[in-house]
Amino acid sequence: MSEAVRASDTPFPVQVEAGKAYFWCACGQSKNQPFCDGSHKGSTFTPVKYEAKESKTVYFCGCKATANQPLCDGSHNRPK
Repeated sequence: MSEAVRASDTPFPVQVEAGKAYFWCACGQSKNQPFCDGSHKGSTFTPVKYEAKESKTVYFCGCKATANQPLCDGSHNRPK
């Protein structure tokens, strides 16, 4: 697996809690999207840690093409 699998055509809205760490799935294989479940094992992918500075809704990338990992940058709107 050299390219991430597009897990969703839209971002995942998640209510995060201040001070808590989240691990975003970078490979697209996780069954627990948008979070890592270890499905990347044996590949070149590693999860991306996101530390919430405040409690709010953030939008984790679902298409896995964002330049702003792990958050959505609108890349899902570009043609596949």
